[in-house]
Amino acid sequence: MPVVLVANPKGGVGKSTLATNVAGYFASRGHAVMLGDVDRQQSARLWLGLRPPAAAPISTWEAVGEGSVVRPPKGTTHAVLDSPAGLHGWRFKDVLALADKVIVPLQPSIFDIYATRDFLDRLKEQRSAAKTQIGLIGMRVDARTLSADRLHEFVAGLGVPVIGEVRDTQNYVQLAARGLTLFDIAPGRVARDLTQWQPICQWLEA
Repeated sequence: MPVVLVANPKGGVGKSTLATNVAGYFASRGHAVMLGDVDRQQSARLWLGLRPPAAAPISTWEAVGEGSVVRPPKGTTHAVLDSPAGLHGWRFKDVLALADKVIVPLQPSIFDIYATRDFLDRLKEQRSAAKTQIGLIGMRVDARTLSADRLHEFVAGLGVPVIGEVRDTQNYVQLAARGLTLFDIAPGRVARDLTQWQPICQWLEA
């Protein structure tokens, strides 16, 4: 059972957007998906509460127990775990040990870049190299800007693959407000965004 962790120590970089859409992608493929959250705000639970009954089912994963991270129950085929800003300590170690893939969202700002570089160093130190795959996703990237160029220069020397870039669009905001993802609506309405997700989905399936 693949477990995908979405993590970055900086807040507001789009972790919940990625986590919900990864879960939505797996659900659209007919998998038994659970979405969990180790953040006290429980954004994933809130989003699931908005999800309409007609959408592909995604179950709640009570990911945090008493002093430990709880494995998904039997019957789950795919699990996605959202995480809070400043993830550290036992939770960081536990969720990393559980994860098969780690997605690190990164915005093209100097503050996000430096915060993420330290996190990636810590992540590579802690991971089990034989098991955990790490992939970067550029968030709210406009390829025409200097900040996008700076982002590309930064990631080029990291040794961590960039598995995709996601543009800044209200599609994510509007869909999230209804408990939906790009994969829950007619493809023609979000064709540009689905094109950006193709390499991300390929990495998730690899």
